[in-house]
Amino acid sequence: MHITSLDKAKKTVPVMEGAAGILKQIPISKENGTPSFSFRVFTIEPGGHTPHHKHAFEHLNYIIEGNGVVVSEDKETKIKKGDFVMVPPGEIHQYKNTSKSPFVMICAVPKEYE
Repeated sequence: MHITSLDKAKKTVPVMEGAAGILKQIPISKENGTPSFSFRVFTIEPGGHTPHHKHAFEHLNYIIEGNGVVVSEDKETKIKKGDFVMVPPGEIHQYKNTSKSPFVMICAVPKEYE
């Protein structure tokens, strides 16, 4: 068993082309012995965003603070604290903070990706 808290997870600025205003934390990963998924937490500052990108695996997201939009190939959908988002493999997506406060989400991905 591995128990931790988000405040113990190191904050880093991820190097991702097309991203702006993002901090990343990884409270649970393969280094902790997870059999399937890593849990990452992204904090997106006001006006910030992830890259508009896709990959070969699903993302499972939960919004823990704030609100913003998730962008697909052809539309934007408003999301807020308490919402879940499942991005299937191969789907183009991007998260944007459209508010004046931080937007924070859990992002579960296969441990091999991390």
